[in-house]
Amino acid sequence: MYDQLCSWDNLLLAYQKASKGKRGGSSVALFEHRLEDHLIDIQSELLNHTYAPGRYASFYIHDPKKRLISAAPFRDRVIHHALCNLVEPIFERSFVFDSYANRVGKGTHRALDRCQQFARRHPFALQCDVKQFFPAIDHAILRAILRRKITDERVLWLADKIMQSGSGILGDEYDMTYFDGDDLLAASRPRGLPIGNLTSQFWANCYLNPFDHFIQRELRCPAYIRYVDDFVLFADDKETLWAWKKSLVNRLAHYRLTIHAGAHPKPVNDGLPFLGFVVFPHQRKLKRRKGVHFLRRLRTRMAQYANNEIALDDLTASVQGWINHVRYGNTVGLRRAVLGRAVLPRKTMETMP
Repeated sequence: MYDQLCSWDNLLLAYQKASKGKRGGSSVALFEHRLEDHLIDIQSELLNHTYAPGRYASFYIHDPKKRLISAAPFRDRVIHHALCNLVEPIFERSFVFDSYANRVGKGTHRALDRCQQFARRHPFALQCDVKQFFPAIDHAILRAILRRKITDERVLWLADKIMQSGSGILGDEYDMTYFDGDDLLAASRPRGLPIGNLTSQFWANCYLNPFDHFIQRELRCPAYIRYVDDFVLFADDKETLWAWKKSLVNRLAHYRLTIHAGAHPKPVNDGLPFLGFVVFPHQRKLKRRKGVHFLRRLRTRMAQYANNEIALDDLTASVQGWINHVRYGNTVGLRRAVLGRAVLPRKTMETMP
């Protein structure tokens, strides 16, 4: 497998995937300028086991909550794609149907459809999210999960290199939690995957895949859906959901994870906040803050267009992208209200040479 991972065809495909939609970036342009040389260097480092990941560039975003995003250097992103090209298909076959994040043919819109479908079938739901999920992912546990499917030690070496490169980045984002059997050394266990890495997104699904199977096979939950660390269980009565909550909390502890306090069974008719919408059995409403956020972003983009900082095509793409997303809810009135406020500004005169 490792020889295939290091093959020219796989590395070239990895570059194409990593550069998709980013060809205008300076790091991508510099890499592309000497594409063959860079790919040969990567291939040599991988084959000789001299590859060392570069430093991350980290920054905070506040949508919908404050999160630390870490971007790997572009050459490292190429290697992440090279690894996932080979490993993803192996794990994909074992993933449950109703896991929707970062998978081909899934995504937020299909997750919303499925959530609403379950809400029509069952009157009650238990909605949970994992506390500090990416900062809490334990490297030893993740490594053991990967070993169940990957037998090539060289592939595991590369996975370990990438895993270790992100260790500690989210250290300040994690509140130490002790589990049964822990001693004081538990605080020094390597943990955390950088938010923003392709490998982190993929490994997140690998990490929770055994938990998905526990929910479906051992709890025999008839309707369960997960998107990254947000998950919902549906049932016909609250008592069943309370019992399931106790069981799933105990099972998550096996993976050194906890859920946010306050999760409790509720009627689906009260609405389920999920992926930016509030899902009811027969309608979906966009969360108010999502509309407010877009309006602010629209004003910023329009100002950029007026100052000749972006082209009309870029402005149009932003608006169209938002419309394509919110149309999955009952948002006709909202779209009219927001777009009705949008008046295309006159562009400033460009300075004459």
